[in-house]
Amino acid sequence: MKDNILNKAGELFLNLGFKSVTMDDIAHEMGISKKTIYSHYANKTELVHDVALHILEKIFAGVDELIKAEKNPIEELYDIKKYIMQHLKGDHSSPVQQLQKYYPKIYNDLKLRQYDFMQHCVADNIHRGLEAGLFRDNLDVGFVSRIYFIGMTGIKDHTIFPDTAFKPSELHEQYLEYHIRGIVTPEGRRTLNKLIHSNHD
Repeated sequence: MKDNILNKAGELFLNLGFKSVTMDDIAHEMGISKKTIYSHYANKTELVHDVALHILEKIFAGVDELIKAEKNPIEELYDIKKYIMQHLKGDHSSPVQQLQKYYPKIYNDLKLRQYDFMQHCVADNIHRGLEAGLFRDNLDVGFVSRIYFIGMTGIKDHTIFPDTAFKPSELHEQYLEYHIRGIVTPEGRRTLNKLIHSNHD
């Protein structure tokens, strides 16, 4: 039952927002009593924490599987971006905003977990890009991987990138291209341009 609650609550939170969805909403959607949910979770904050962590761990597992496919590093970055956007409901930005505003401690905990995971993944991606001759050989891997994380989290700041001016899915696409163009060799640029062209066909 606990897994069912996590999955249904996660679906509702991602579609409607962590603040907007009540325990009553979750119970109603599942056809169970609110008392059943409270037998597993003492309060909504506890549920939000477990759901957010559950979503993050599922994304991490999916990213790990994509990396195992051993595609070229540029294509891999696009596949990961696409996968994450699909699992975070693409242009639905309010869930993340609500989590940050109403559950800042949970949000910051997840951000640290995300940082640790991304540092490893991005550094590995860069090293493979260097070996393949797709990325410039004078890169400082530690610097680039950290700047990438700052950028990916920075574009979620809605005071700087408001939804009214920037569509989240397009913003991620633009930032990813910006990141890659800054680190590629001429060969890597040809690979990137070919990939962008095929994605637009």
